[in-house]
Amino acid sequence: MSTAEPVKRGLRGFIRRLTTSQAELEAAELQEDLDRYGATPIVSCGQRRRFCVAGTLRTVTLRPRGGVPSLEAELYDGSDVIDLVWLGRRKIIGIEPGRVVRAEGLVSVQDGRKVMFNPRYELRPASGQ
Repeated sequence: MSTAEPVKRGLRGFIRRLTTSQAELEAAELQEDLDRYGATPIVSCGQRRRFCVAGTLRTVTLRPRGGVPSLEAELYDGSDVIDLVWLGRRKIIGIEPGRVVRAEGLVSVQDGRKVMFNPRYELRPASGQ
């Protein structure tokens, strides 16, 4: 291998970073973290099976379901999103937008969206920390 090859790869990587959107770079970084967290990409999760997923919470909302309060959070891992729903909860300390979370539970699909009810979860430090 010549000394020019690492320079070429470095230059290609630099050019790729310049031409890639911030959202695409963040998605790629989130996907790299999946192995570290022992998680499955959300896009690969099928319904009626247990999975471990990890990513960043995009939104957190309080929404009643059947007259019962529920805390709902949208988790994004760079490949897809899944709704995490804690029934009977109004607030969970640490569950907030921008937080990195690892969650485990049974995946179902409701109204075309992947959902995990009452998942076990871990609050994780951001990848840069």
